Amino acid sequence: MTSFTHALPRKPVRRAAAVGLVAAGALFLSACGGDDMSGMEHGSGNSSASASATTSASATAEAGSTGFNDADVAFAQMMIPHHQQALAMARLADGRASDSEVKEIAAKIEKAQDPEIRTMQGWLKSWNQPTAAAGAMPGMDHGSGDGMMSDGDMEHLKGMKGAEFDKMFADMMIEHHAGAITMAEGERKNGEYAGAVKMAGAIVEGQSAEVKQLQSILDRL
Repeated sequence: MTSFTHALPRKPVRRAAAVGLVAAGALFLSACGGDDMSGMEHGSGNSSASASATTSASATAEAGSTGFNDADVAFAQMMIPHHQQALAMARLADGRASDSEVKEIAAKIEKAQDPEIRTMQGWLKSWNQPTAAAGAMPGMDHGSGDGMMSDGDMEHLKGMKGAEFDKMFADMMIEHHAGAITMAEGERKNGEYAGAVKMAGAIVEGQSAEVKQLQSILDRL
């Protein structure tokens, strides 16, 4: 089997690197103050489109009468494009992935993160905040600890198939998830809006489990 190091012209992610990403990114959201609360459930993969729409509408109404702070706004504005890139990566698995577990994780990501994007957009709308901050988002730069992939990374993944795709997808998604976990931990610590804090907790739990599964895939490929 072709070595992943040669197939992928980018530094592979190691367990220690993923931990480092979590520690590095936590500095950004730590500047925003807030009380630790609890709120919304992370998608489990079995939600229907209509149920997701209902959840989003409910969250929008709730947000209008519930307090929020700068950390909540930053979390939603940063996590929306982060989730959007994860969806783009997951959708590339169709017709390219050969490993059944990779296909399974890609499907789970689509089912969980698409409804979350709509929910976060609803929060920002109800808070009269833009869905994305003007200009470059702090921390949303490849290599800064947020786990975002460069355009070159995405193009390279798009050109892979079979086992090479499976390994690159798993490696990239570990890094990507580590960035999401970093942002979610910051929201749990500093956020005020109950729904956002609980979603952040579910992201930490769900994506940490997926990181372990993705690492086990890399270990056996």
